Amino acid sequence: MDKAAITGVILAGGLGRRMGGVDKGLQLLAGKALVRHVAERLAPQVGALVINANRSQAEYGVLGYPLLADEIPDFAGPLAGLHAALAASATSLVLTVPCDSPYLPLDLASRLHAALLGEGANLAIARAAGRVHPVFCLCRAALAPELEAFLRNGGRKVMDWCAEAGCVEVDFDDQPAAFSNFNTLDDLAAKSAPQPLG
Repeated sequence: MDKAAITGVILAGGLGRRMGGVDKGLQLLAGKALVRHVAERLAPQVGALVINANRSQAEYGVLGYPLLADEIPDFAGPLAGLHAALAASATSLVLTVPCDSPYLPLDLASRLHAALLGEGANLAIARAAGRVHPVFCLCRAALAPELEAFLRNGGRKVMDWCAEAGCVEVDFDDQPAAFSNFNTLDDLAAKSAPQPLG
């Protein structure tokens, strides 16, 4: 796999409703922002790393990665972050991950990439323990116009887009805990340190 062909994007552009409106990626786990945990695991897998953020730009900017805001207005969800990344990408592939999954697989990019090429698919998404995780998505940058049309027509559901675009699901049953995420402040309070994965 040529990781230089992949731009990694951490999706941190949401409203954090289930966290009471706080910026989820900036919440601390083991004394370190969730987004920093994610960046440390994703950066070695890709040629370039970008953070999709619609607020708190100064705080995210401290990490030293380029920031990218949604082009579709009104916090349209993770697909708006993917759309912005596809539209701005200098690489042929874009890999998205959420900002609240600090244990993501260290071989995420390579396995999604192998499936994408092997199946000739437009995008590849993760599946583990019977659940699909479509925000962990490797997507061809050439799909930007199709995704924009989907969003402009009111589409918001990630799985609807994946089905329409032609995706392959990639089995990560050997690492089900890698997709654990933190949706509430109570979730974070219950965890004092990241799990040793990978």
